[in-house]
Amino acid sequence: MSGHSKWATTKRQKAVVDAKRSSAFTKVANVITIAARKGGDPEMNFSLRMAIDRAREVNMPKENIERAIKRGTGELGGAVPEELVYEGFGPAKAGFIIEVLTDNKNRTAADIKHLLSKYGGALGASGSVSWNFEHKGVIRIMNEELKNKNLANDEFELALIDAGADDIQKENEGWTLYTRIENLTKVKNFLDGKKIATESTALEYVPKEEKTVSEEEKNKVEKLIEELEENEDVSNYYTDVVI
Repeated sequence: MSGHSKWATTKRQKAVVDAKRSSAFTKVANVITIAARKGGDPEMNFSLRMAIDRAREVNMPKENIERAIKRGTGELGGAVPEELVYEGFGPAKAGFIIEVLTDNKNRTAADIKHLLSKYGGALGASGSVSWNFEHKGVIRIMNEELKNKNLANDEFELALIDAGADDIQKENEGWTLYTRIENLTKVKNFLDGKKIATESTALEYVPKEEKTVSEEEKNKVEKLIEELEENEDVSNYYTDVVI
């Protein structure tokens, strides 16, 4: 997610995996299953490749990954989850875009509505939040990787721009690369060809304008975020609040 530090989110999600491994695996398996609908070969299906990378980040067993792929391609029975996107508001009118994968949209809608209202927010209509976000490709590279391969230089930045990166933000934890959706595969392939490890690669909703809130409201936003991360149906979420 953007606004809230994605670097911090990644660390928290891994902690959630350690604490609730089975439910976390279910969530990632659903992401793989949805991606595999477009084909079971990750070399030909970039969405599946990203989903598998996400599974490996949380140490999901190989057999779980293979089973999720077969479920998506129809080789195994069982219902395939539905993709839904909710827009809504949290504490201090923080904008949220929440992506879910669910086999029961009525239950999931009720859960998301309850979570937002619990923290003083509400579900919004389509477009009520998304107008302030852009859908982009986002790749993160850890500082340690940049340092180990001696990449933190102007030459590497120019190579990334030539490969298709539109913007490069240097943050405390590492570099965040932003691309147009159609260029994400190209930039990722460039990095893979150079054997440069990435912390994450995904399509994300990036806020055009970020919002600063009080410390009290910030704590409420963080509590909402924790509950979203623990919800099995929530595959991803984005907010315009700076934390």
